[in-house]
Amino acid sequence: MNDLIEGLPLENLPLAGQLWVYKVFAIVFASLILAYVGKLLLDRIEARASITPNVWDDALVIAARRPLWVLIWSMGLLWAARITALEMDEDFAEVLESIQSVLLIGLLAWFLLRLASKVEERLVDSRYLQKPMDQTTVSAIGKLLRISVIITSALVILQTLGYSISGVLAFGGIGGIAVGFAAKDLLANFFGGLMVYLDRPFSVGEWVRSPDKEIEGTVEHIGWRLTRIRTFDKRPIYVPNAIFTSVVLQNPSRMTHRRIFEHIGIRYDDIQHMEPIVKEVREMLKAHPEIAQDQTQMVYFDRCAASSVDFFIYCFTTPVWAEFHRVKEDVLLKILAIVEQQGAQIAFPTSTLHVPDGLTLRGGEVEGPRDAPGRGATPQEVS
Repeated sequence: MNDLIEGLPLENLPLAGQLWVYKVFAIVFASLILAYVGKLLLDRIEARASITPNVWDDALVIAARRPLWVLIWSMGLLWAARITALEMDEDFAEVLESIQSVLLIGLLAWFLLRLASKVEERLVDSRYLQKPMDQTTVSAIGKLLRISVIITSALVILQTLGYSISGVLAFGGIGGIAVGFAAKDLLANFFGGLMVYLDRPFSVGEWVRSPDKEIEGTVEHIGWRLTRIRTFDKRPIYVPNAIFTSVVLQNPSRMTHRRIFEHIGIRYDDIQHMEPIVKEVREMLKAHPEIAQDQTQMVYFDRCAASSVDFFIYCFTTPVWAEFHRVKEDVLLKILAIVEQQGAQIAFPTSTLHVPDGLTLRGGEVEGPRDAPGRGATPQEVS
């Protein structure tokens, strides 16, 4: 019997002819086991990494989870497909080999993009850093890294597929000139965004306004082409970045102090009270706990207005907008109380009418000057 089997060709044996089927089954089964083991391993590593406040460890695990799962299954299926193709069509096996190389490059790029995104989130999170980095700077670096990864991956894939990178770069240089002329506004916005990232006149979350344009609100997002600003009535404004290179921009969020500058007027009849009022207001400002004592303070009699004599107050307080109004309210109320304590009154606009000979009431009628033409007017007519 053994002599008979040994005399048969190998391909005539039933088990030998179907050996590749068992290989394919074994590869798929091994991929399943490896994917399950990889998931358990990553779960355990992530649980340990989440305990520490390190920026990189859990970011690496989270970024690698999906690409690793796809890598195990795709490589296993491609390996099985190559074994099958070798039994049927060798040309198709070469195609699968190219697909495998491209897929490896794509999965590596996917992992790097996810890693950059996770690290970017953690660099601005106070749970990972005692002093988080600036959102604008982190966003700019993250975008540059992502663009670099995408461009590098595309060039490596082209090289893997047999295309000449030097030819592609030469064509890109010539085409870039044409694109530059056709999309000059787009490029202007791109370089405007780059200048915003480099000069940093404002950051995400800051209040900005432009006296040249109707732009005022809180910066929500700084992109390469547009910056999104949320106005105080909650409307979004999308500003092309090129505008920031040609307009004057104010950033009230970076104010060190806010100024209180007000004129207070009292009556001309109370001019004798001006000096004690001004003196007491000065003492009140010097003793006020929320007035900046290291900044300029002035309280002086300033002018003789049409219906009042005015003094002004000039001082600085907190830069926080809501707190500023609370402090200003307190200061003004204390000044009004000082004016009342000194026996003076706040002036209001008045007008005095001078009649040469005066007016007299006779018999319910108002008579004018003797030489005035016409009859006298009744009270209803005067009012």
